[in-house]
Amino acid sequence: MIQRQIKGRFAPSPSGRMHLGNLFSALLAWLSARSAGGELVLRVEDLDPDRCRAEYAAQLADDLRWLGLDWDEGYERGGERGPYLQSLRTGSYAEAFRRLEARGLVYPCYCTRAERLAASAPHRSDGQSLYPGKCRDLTETERRRLEAEGRRPAWRVRVPDEDWAFTDGHMGRCTRNLLRDCGDFIIRRSDGVYAYQLAVAADDAAMGVTQVVRGRDLLDSTPRQLYLYRLLGLTPPEFFHVPLLTAPDGRRLSKRERDLDMGALRRRFTPAELTGLLAHLAGLLDRPEPVAARELAPHFSWDKVPRTDIAVEAV
Repeated sequence: MIQRQIKGRFAPSPSGRMHLGNLFSALLAWLSARSAGGELVLRVEDLDPDRCRAEYAAQLADDLRWLGLDWDEGYERGGERGPYLQSLRTGSYAEAFRRLEARGLVYPCYCTRAERLAASAPHRSDGQSLYPGKCRDLTETERRRLEAEGRRPAWRVRVPDEDWAFTDGHMGRCTRNLLRDCGDFIIRRSDGVYAYQLAVAADDAAMGVTQVVRGRDLLDSTPRQLYLYRLLGLTPPEFFHVPLLTAPDGRRLSKRERDLDMGALRRRFTPAELTGLLAHLAGLLDRPEPVAARELAPHFSWDKVPRTDIAVEAV
């Protein structure tokens, strides 16, 4: 079997200042690629016009450079496979959507968010809802009536009732059933914005990404993306999902944790001190001590990284 050269990526959303958890994933993505002599792409996932801001994109690039995490192509650097802002790549998403539509694999869904939640049972512990397929087999007459009421549909892709097994590079063997775990999922919102699942699969394939390192909270997105890869005839990357950093009470760190965002962290730490803290949390150092990312790369191993979430005390 021919081993593909590693091409990793970091793909943050510019919806606020990066926090410690974002940096944890970014460092591991960087180390995984660099330790194998691979390349790295920085893609900015600014699909949501209501939440994303250009100034946040520039800020996150500056924060990554401050920490010593460079990239070979992408935002602010360019490359042959750009553009590297998702807001500028909608044409490729539209083409992928048309290919699925031509095969009868997508359908319009007129359910409001309230209707979707009312009709679905909470799924798993994270509150994810299972779509019951209410609009899957609407007649043309029913669709015209809903549109006459002013309803703008989202578009869902049909999923099969089959088990989907894959091996995560860090978490190991995983099995999901799309129909039972999430149901037909949205690939284009009712406002015309293409959804994360379609955009990320199309982008990773177009940019030649062979390795995706990201937080464990996105593990359940993987079978949906693998399904889209199969439908579109694309080669999927290898996935590595990393544990989440949590508050002592178990809450996942978020951009609302202002004391752990990059603004506060840059005032309190040098780049080497912050890298040492992250490396300690990742199991790469016995204790937090100053270190540069480039010093960690030759000794990086996934075997050292925990597989369970990591509680972060006050830093």
